[in-house]
Amino acid sequence: MAQHLGFPRGVATLGNDIYVVDNGDWVADKGRLLRLRGHQPPEVLLDRLDRPNAILLTPDKRLLIGLAGRIISVDPEAANPAASVRDVVVNLPITGRHPLPAMALAPDGTLYINVGSASDNCDQDLGKPSRPAVCPETQETPPRGAVLSAKLGTGEPLDAVRLPVFARGLRNSMALAVGENGQVIDAVNARDAINAIDPRLSDEELPHDTLDYLVAGADYGWPYCFDNDRPSPEYAQYDCSKKAVPARLLPPHAAPLGMLIYHGHALPGQQRHLIIGYHGYRNLGHRVVSLALDEKLRPRGEPQDLVWGWSSAPGDHPMGAPVSLVEMQDGSLLVTEDRNGTLLRIAPSKP
Repeated sequence: MAQHLGFPRGVATLGNDIYVVDNGDWVADKGRLLRLRGHQPPEVLLDRLDRPNAILLTPDKRLLIGLAGRIISVDPEAANPAASVRDVVVNLPITGRHPLPAMALAPDGTLYINVGSASDNCDQDLGKPSRPAVCPETQETPPRGAVLSAKLGTGEPLDAVRLPVFARGLRNSMALAVGENGQVIDAVNARDAINAIDPRLSDEELPHDTLDYLVAGADYGWPYCFDNDRPSPEYAQYDCSKKAVPARLLPPHAAPLGMLIYHGHALPGQQRHLIIGYHGYRNLGHRVVSLALDEKLRPRGEPQDLVWGWSSAPGDHPMGAPVSLVEMQDGSLLVTEDRNGTLLRIAPSKP
């Protein structure tokens, strides 16, 4: 659909217009909001944004954009979109490894916000934990490794310090979705370098990323536990029995960054499936998978490849790194891909 988009992350649609945020390659104040309309070149609606990551459309046809440290709202159809920008959430953490919020909007207007961990597994240097009895990150306000909830519509910016914690113990919930029944679903990017703490554990095979059906008030274990309530090597004696368990273990280091529940009919066999983009550069990443859901939106079976073979093939195609997904009015799917700066479309083949 488009290329040379910089470092595209989130994607949203309004009618036939497509909106993409260019992160600016992780450089502060180099991000942009782009509009793609028909066959015209991408139009820059906003620039000098601080590492934009997530974008979604609200019922009043405004766009929410997740930046480092805050979430803003903009009217993309205003004569001067920059003049329409207003803060929605402020004082989100910006330190450490995961300063970018992800978002999902529920049917009742609740906004769910990822607050990623500052570290890999409560360590300042990868693989060199300080082994505190209680991880200081989990005691911050808001806590790191958590999902917050925010009720929109007050008109005033919401302070993240005062937002309720919906669920915690989630290292970095970069893929978030909410079902029509209000169920919050997340896919978590788990830690690296577990073998640096315990050489008997394989960094290639552990830990798994996780798919979680979030329950209000639940703790999913990070940084003390991983997978199905296994104690982390830094906390080998920790009792994980009271931590919530994931709904599914995903491939290790798959790095899910985008997710949606597919409602269209254009893609055969995909209605009421959870579509997830695996961004990871390792063998089990660089693909898009599909997971069947039952009538209560609970998972049936295991994820199946929808787009695969997206590893680097010299002379043919580069490795893909899918980030965000959105369903278009015709039932096709748009996928941003940041490794090569592209916007792609998944649709049935035409005769």
